[in-house]
Amino acid sequence: MKLVVIEGPGKRATIKKYLGKDYEVFATVGHVRDLPVHGFGVDVNNNYNPKYEILPDKKEVVKSLKETASKADTILLATDPDREGEAISWHVANVLGLNPNDHVRIEFNEISKNAVQKAIQSPRAIDLRLVDAQQARRVLDRIVGYKLSPILCRKIQPKLSAGRVQSVTLKLVVDRERERENFKPEESWSIVATIKKLEGSTKTFKATLFSKAGKKIKISNATQKDALLTDIEGQEWHISNIKKNITHSHAPAPYITSSMQQDALNKLGMNLKRTTRAAQDLYEGVEIAGHGKTALITYIRTDSVRVSPEAMAMAKDYILSKFGKEYYPDTPNVYRSKKSAQDAHEAIRPIYIDITPESVKSSLSEDNYKLYKLVYERFLASQMSDATYDSVSVDVSVKDYIFRATGKTPVFPGYTILYQDYVAKDKDAEEDDQAHIPPLSEGEIVQNKGIKADQKFTKPPARYTEASLVKTMEEKGIGRPATYTPTITVLFNRKYVVSEKKFIKPTELGFAVTDLLVSHFPDIMNIGFTADMESDLDKIADGEKQWQQVIDTFYQDFKKEMEAAGEALRGEVEETDEICEKCGSPMVIRTGRYGKFLACSNFPKCKNIKNIADENNASQEVEETDEICPECGHKLVIRPGKYGKFFACSNYPTCTYKRNMKGSAPVETDIVCDKCGHKMLERTSKYGKFLACSNYPKCKNIMSIPKDLKNSEGTDTKGDNGAQG
Repeated sequence: MKLVVIEGPGKRATIKKYLGKDYEVFATVGHVRDLPVHGFGVDVNNNYNPKYEILPDKKEVVKSLKETASKADTILLATDPDREGEAISWHVANVLGLNPNDHVRIEFNEISKNAVQKAIQSPRAIDLRLVDAQQARRVLDRIVGYKLSPILCRKIQPKLSAGRVQSVTLKLVVDRERERENFKPEESWSIVATIKKLEGSTKTFKATLFSKAGKKIKISNATQKDALLTDIEGQEWHISNIKKNITHSHAPAPYITSSMQQDALNKLGMNLKRTTRAAQDLYEGVEIAGHGKTALITYIRTDSVRVSPEAMAMAKDYILSKFGKEYYPDTPNVYRSKKSAQDAHEAIRPIYIDITPESVKSSLSEDNYKLYKLVYERFLASQMSDATYDSVSVDVSVKDYIFRATGKTPVFPGYTILYQDYVAKDKDAEEDDQAHIPPLSEGEIVQNKGIKADQKFTKPPARYTEASLVKTMEEKGIGRPATYTPTITVLFNRKYVVSEKKFIKPTELGFAVTDLLVSHFPDIMNIGFTADMESDLDKIADGEKQWQQVIDTFYQDFKKEMEAAGEALRGEVEETDEICEKCGSPMVIRTGRYGKFLACSNFPKCKNIKNIADENNASQEVEETDEICPECGHKLVIRPGKYGKFFACSNYPTCTYKRNMKGSAPVETDIVCDKCGHKMLERTSKYGKFLACSNYPKCKNIMSIPKDLKNSEGTDTKGDNGAQG
């Protein structure tokens, strides 16, 4: 038996179908080994050596994996084709005692019969450079998260977290919100004239104010608007310039992770969670009538727009047969990935061009169908010829003002014959109504049929949507395709941001976390710094840098920031007017693990601390009473405590008497203490009522209440569960 180890259980049946009965396929469901769940797990004094252990929820998985592996003649590791997958293979090899330098690793970019069987024939060693890059990311993120999160918990509130990518992404959202808060709208006016030929056509077209005396003009207020309208009133209008040319619209590149996520939200209304789930289904395989479980798209975590020659040839054959040779370009379309792209895989594309979205619609869920159609049509369109248009630009002059009209008429649809629905949805502006500008000639006199002046105000930058935030993360080099969705998900889970309609809005907690981190950890919160770190991780993967050196360079500076932040935060105390009742020094407000509290400023000589008043309480000040302390004769007061208000002696700390608010006041009796002669008092504890000497603490005599006293008026024989005296 041959064993193939994969990550996701969803693709097990698909892969097994292509391998046959001689193979067993085992899914680890992600990582089996990682840094400790509880504990730091990184030895910063020993070359940043990570301490890995079997994850608590994977112990049974590992046990089953070892049992299965013990029966196998050959073991092949087919985890996902990226750094994370490479690291998982390395951890599995460690667990199973395999040599990572042996040919135990296989990978495929798509789960098709050809790709899987080809991979089986070409095993390789585990790429330890990729493993090192992933280790560096994991250690780096553990250092940042483990060191920063406790500061947030102490300074703001418990159960907060910080992260290298997470915190910078949050800063993007917070910065955008502050831009909106500080935004000052600027007034402008849109001046549009409706123009008509004097003869030969009844059609009109619109021309927008463009320039004056050869310079672009902006109308900023009503006074300028009125002056312009007065200036051109009754003047002659004529055509001063006409430009005609043929313009081309090139097909868009096939999808990468971020562009697919953006279009799924903008065009299909699918958020990141739905898109990720649908994409995973389509990649791992879905049940297709007549085909069984079949994977429909290639690997979904990619930043490359590269397409394999085989896929390009497949698309060419389909385009030629379906649309005709004029729809295929003279030379195949090739797209360049961004400089920062890892380019480890192809773009996201359909595996089988002959499995059209419509042919499998009945077998797919609504989300799966919509996303497959989006990916399918985007890929085919990317391989098709340009769309061409007759474009025209007309300048209409009045005095020294120019009003400009532009329009275009389709000549050849090209890729838009397939992709036009989505092109239309991409338009932010109103529908172009200039498509049919009538035939005109330069110098021709035309008629102004009316001018429309609209007052407008600039709008603040829009809040991020999930899609636009992903786009910005990609553009700025924050994170990688596999991290976009989990990063944004964490921000929502931690209550740092909320969704308002389709937009992301930071909470007060999000503001507080960002401000604290920016104040004390400027490097961590610097977008350029984060992007440079991603570049360093790429260099580790390429073998250009050692991962421990990259971590050490970061850690030495980070450690200094940590020390400076520790000093600054320790010194951040808030003075109060309250005086310490133990030593007479002023009390200050400090922040601890469970929030703010009062502490003596004379610490460590005086360690007195107290809870701060709850805002919901009417008053947290000491309340005086007429009741007398049974131990020293001073009056009792009511104080706030951790578990609510309680009675305490006003002579504290000389007298430490206190009593639960539920507890009854001691009642004097006629019974005499048989040890000192003082009268006995009836007291209440959580165990019931009893008699205690009034000379306490000098005399600590206690006794049970006599039966005749228990049945006397005012004495409850069951007790009242009050506090112990």
